[in-house]
Amino acid sequence: MVPVPQAVFTNPQIGSVGQTEQQARDAGVEVVVASVPFSAAAGAGLLRDDLVGEARLVVDRRAGTLVGATFVGPEAGELVHAATIAIVGQVPVSVLRHAVPSYPTASELWLRLLESLPRELR
Repeated sequence: MVPVPQAVFTNPQIGSVGQTEQQARDAGVEVVVASVPFSAAAGAGLLRDDLVGEARLVVDRRAGTLVGATFVGPEAGELVHAATIAIVGQVPVSVLRHAVPSYPTASELWLRLLESLPRELR
């Protein structure tokens, strides 16, 4: 199945790609979920004064790869593209951690998410 990113341009924006946690579990995937508030990224605060939202990754524990991602907050439609590349390319999350984001930007959320995964996946 080819993951197709989706973006809903509401306030806040919603961007998602791949499987949700429940879809992955239903498919028999042993998942690890990383979730952080948008405020975890200093750069995201530059986008809005009234910052709300959450970012979530769904990771296949056995393969160590991303199977889904959801972003709810400013620029969520932009953030979901990196998740699409990671899923399609089956990039291990241990490798993704070395893709350092620009500072200060909303893409710092990626680093915060990856840091919150269990040590054996990093």
